[in-house]
Amino acid sequence: MQIETIIFDFGGVLIDWNPRYMYRKIFDDEARMEYFLKHICTSDWNEEQDAGRSMAEGTRIAIAAHPEWETEIRAFYGRWEEMLGGAIEGTVNILRKLHADGKYRLIGLTNWSAETFPVAQERFDFLQLFEGILVSGAEKIRKPNPKIYELVLERYTIDASKAIFIDDNLRNVKAARASGISSIHFQSVEQLEEDLSAINLHF
Repeated sequence: MQIETIIFDFGGVLIDWNPRYMYRKIFDDEARMEYFLKHICTSDWNEEQDAGRSMAEGTRIAIAAHPEWETEIRAFYGRWEEMLGGAIEGTVNILRKLHADGKYRLIGLTNWSAETFPVAQERFDFLQLFEGILVSGAEKIRKPNPKIYELVLERYTIDASKAIFIDDNLRNVKAARASGISSIHFQSVEQLEEDLSAINLHF
């Protein structure tokens, strides 16, 4: 396989993001926190902001449905920066080597709220290494919708047969593959290095 373009997901691949980093400061009961994240500020709810719904609207909807949790709900975006755990250094090192090598086009494809993404851009300098970044919240469409893969290919004139996509969410990986983009399900830095070597992508 001849690779020309490498498309990276961000959260869980290059950036360690987890709402528990912040909510453990609010909850002193782990089980209560997990209940809140499973039933109140859920992944599905958060993904609607990733798909373009405003943080204000998402917060309003959650509070209307669960008024007794208003304080905790408002903290989700009010203290969102505290959910950023830092860079996943091993993957960032791979990214920097790929950039320094100069052989590959580097593109970002992330499910991220358009309102919070600028915070990540300011905090993580390695995001400047990408030729282009497609942010779901800005496009009002998110992975695994097939249209977002079509959009990234079209916008950056990418040949899908010469591209590889890296994401930690298997659902998104399967959708990319269905769109004709070879993909790696990221689970660890070591596994990523092995998978890249297996397709003769060296750095």
